[in-house]
Amino acid sequence: MEVNLNPDLLARLTRLAAERGSDADTLVQEAVERFVDYDEWFLREARKGLAAADWGEFIDHEDVGKLIEAGIGADADPLDGTRRPQT
Repeated sequence: MEVNLNPDLLARLTRLAAERGSDADTLVQEAVERFVDYDEWFLREARKGLAAADWGEFIDHEDVGKLIEAGIGADADPLDGTRRPQT
């Protein structure tokens, strides 16, 4: 696969790679891997959310406000407030 970058982006990438003690090819490989990992995770979580909604597992607007006011963390399960396991 070949990726064509504009000269400005290529210069920035090369500079960043040098600052990290790496090369541009390695940095691009790492960036693409992070992007793909994130995109796969996001799609998986979106599918879970849609399935939960189909099963009637959702939170109404008023309860969301209460959870926000209570300050639950991003790792808390919105249905019961328990802490989600790290995956």
